[in-house]
Amino acid sequence: MGIGKIVEAYERIKPYIKYLPLYYSNNFSEPYKANIYFKMENLQRTGSFKLRGALNAILKNYDKCKNGVITASAGNHAQGVAFGCNLLSIPAVIVMPEITPLVKVENTKRYGAEVILYGKSYDDAYMKALSIAKNRNLFFVHPFNDEDVIDGQATIAYEILKEKEDIDTIVIPIGGGGLISGISKFVKNVNSRINIIGVQAENAASMYNAVKKGNIVKLTNSNTIAEGIAVKEAGDITFEHCKKYVDDIILVSENEIAYAILQYIEKSKLVVEGAGAAPLATILSNKLSVEGKNVVLILSGGNIDVNLLTRVFYKGLASTGRFLELTVILKDIPGSLAAVTKDVADLGANVLDIRHFRYDVNLPVGSTKVIFHLETKGSSHIEEIVHTLTEKGYDISIYG
Repeated sequence: MGIGKIVEAYERIKPYIKYLPLYYSNNFSEPYKANIYFKMENLQRTGSFKLRGALNAILKNYDKCKNGVITASAGNHAQGVAFGCNLLSIPAVIVMPEITPLVKVENTKRYGAEVILYGKSYDDAYMKALSIAKNRNLFFVHPFNDEDVIDGQATIAYEILKEKEDIDTIVIPIGGGGLISGISKFVKNVNSRINIIGVQAENAASMYNAVKKGNIVKLTNSNTIAEGIAVKEAGDITFEHCKKYVDDIILVSENEIAYAILQYIEKSKLVVEGAGAAPLATILSNKLSVEGKNVVLILSGGNIDVNLLTRVFYKGLASTGRFLELTVILKDIPGSLAAVTKDVADLGANVLDIRHFRYDVNLPVGSTKVIFHLETKGSSHIEEIVHTLTEKGYDISIYG
């Protein structure tokens, strides 16, 4: 059944990882009449669960790593491999797509890895890494489609059930499927009544589509703010695990993920990346009923780019009616800007920013465009603003 291998994996990596006990969330448990616990791998070393699988694969195959270790990744796995190799004084080579954000490249280099930027996508980087591995005789550690990596990720489940046995549901983000494969394999062989729920972004539903269709499919794109689970194609090994052990897979939208990130910051004071916030998004969107249950959410990582976080803030605020981008076309005469600004203020909206475009080539002669960024009090407040300004004769359009 593989449970023994998972326990061995835990003992193998235990000296190098943080033990993160379950955190009970009053803020989310009480309104949903459930007992909701966080497994906060966002606070793990390197900021992600990925360290577990990388370490297990490297330590278990240490004799194969004498020339060094290589992988392809644009994110958390890259840092996990680099960190693990640095701990063990093993050379690490990480192949990353050319479009990888600079902060991730620098973080990976900080752990002493040789970083090679190649190609426009993960697939390009992956093929390059395989070629280098062969030419330089390096040990390749796959991000998810590897049983040693999967067993390392499964140590999360070992910790959860060792701490608390009476769990009803565990909710897990899915990218390539390594995390949910490991957790579900361990859990179902220990207590089959525990529900394993996977979560994917609607824009990157590779495993969802594979399970529904009964065969692996490759997406044409996987653009999502949950970049940690933006995987176009499930692995063959992880696909089989998901078919066997996962009870259901739920899809969440970009707005729902953004709102969950925002709620973690506002209510729990936690920084969680899009992938890690996806499980909470299933509850906040009422796609998963948790009333009366003991539920564990896997916060898989906290490595979110600051620029992305800013965009997520606005997306989350907009989706809940707390932010509005309002465009108004005005006559280009003295006093018109002052008048509309006063009308907006009288409606109780807080003006965050105003941008004035007099020379927009798409505007009629004698007109000007003003874009307001407004802090609002909800959807009904936005409706009131739009209705009132329209009634006053303003030519408006909105975003948010």
